[in-house]
Amino acid sequence: MPHRNATCAIVGAGDFIGAAIARKFAAEGYTVVAGRRNADKLEGLKAEIESAGGRLAARALDARQEDQVTAFLAAAEEIAPLEVVIANPGANVNFPILETTERVFFKVWEMACKAGFLTGREAARLMLPRGRGSIFFTGATASLRGGAGFAAFASAKAGLRMVAQAMARELGPQGLHVAHLIIDAGVDTDFVRDRIRAARGEDALASLPPDTLMNPASIAEAYWYLHTQTRDAWTFEMDLRPHGESWS
Repeated sequence: MPHRNATCAIVGAGDFIGAAIARKFAAEGYTVVAGRRNADKLEGLKAEIESAGGRLAARALDARQEDQVTAFLAAAEEIAPLEVVIANPGANVNFPILETTERVFFKVWEMACKAGFLTGREAARLMLPRGRGSIFFTGATASLRGGAGFAAFASAKAGLRMVAQAMARELGPQGLHVAHLIIDAGVDTDFVRDRIRAARGEDALASLPPDTLMNPASIAEAYWYLHTQTRDAWTFEMDLRPHGESWS
């Protein structure tokens, strides 16, 4: 395995998309600095990556807190120059509008929008002196349209998309590649499988056609592709959906 003098920081390194991104960038030689609220949940991923010859530093991180985001990325920079930062906090909730409290709405905005802003801003501060680096944001179907029960999540994800677009316009000419990925389908996670099971039953889950749900490893490959693009043809926004997606 190659070893680069560079770090990849993942804000919101959950068990599926975040973990898959960590595996991919570690396999490509990056030291991965992974943050989530409960750092103990990263120990299995750390052991897996290190057993394959890679490097991962696990950190506790509440991505809503400015001081924690700043310290997290500064610590990654101390390990090696920060080349890739990925904002990937999860905040998907479903509440009918009359049951959406102010607390729920604000907390979802903090996780899905504010945390991305903090991550992007602090990453830019570290990367701009070198004039290079990648800052990527994980979006969702809700980045483009609001579904019933998703007022909080959709408004926050749409806001994150605009943060990313504004950053891309400002930072691209200064050498930073900012991109927003729309994950426009169900990802193969326990959460998604539980929702399918609850809505349609165990038989429906068992009879899903192949590749109906998106493999997190395939999503990680998309992040790697974006990071390795030449800057004469940078992508800002990439839609990811399986072949069976209805485009509804």
